[in-house]
Amino acid sequence: MLQKTNINQLSFNPFTMISDEWALVTASDESKANTMTVSWGGVGHIWGKNVVTVYIRQSRYTKEFVDANDTFTLTFFDESYKKTLGYLGTASGRDEDKIAKSGLTPVYDQGTVYFKEAKLVFVCRKLSETFLGADTFIDPTINDKIYSDKDYHSMYIAEIIEVLEDK
Repeated sequence: MLQKTNINQLSFNPFTMISDEWALVTASDESKANTMTVSWGGVGHIWGKNVVTVYIRQSRYTKEFVDANDTFTLTFFDESYKKTLGYLGTASGRDEDKIAKSGLTPVYDQGTVYFKEAKLVFVCRKLSETFLGADTFIDPTINDKIYSDKDYHSMYIAEIIEVLEDK
């Protein structure tokens, strides 16, 4: 059962938690939610706030939801959900109700949504969005290697306003 927890009492490896275990970034309006799997991101402290940084490509449907709302969630699961996260990272919410198909249980709270099956949830309030285009890279190999299709990311920095943990 998810319960509020003090962020200062969390203990995790942000490198493996995001890049290896993955997470869902989810945003909602009053009628519909969308989610996508992320494996790029960070956790830290800036502007006197505890924050997450997530990266979303311009082509992703979830970006429309994140852009349209002040808040989003970053939701982490145990290893048994890896296949589900794989599906949610490749299927598009434009084409199907992938949340319903995933079998996850949405929980609507604080103007956004997370999933009942989570082990950890960060409820986040957007602070900053930066477009990462070709002219932003100091190392030109990044553009050639990662963005040959020119589908660039936006970087979002968001304050973690609440933490929920499965206890």
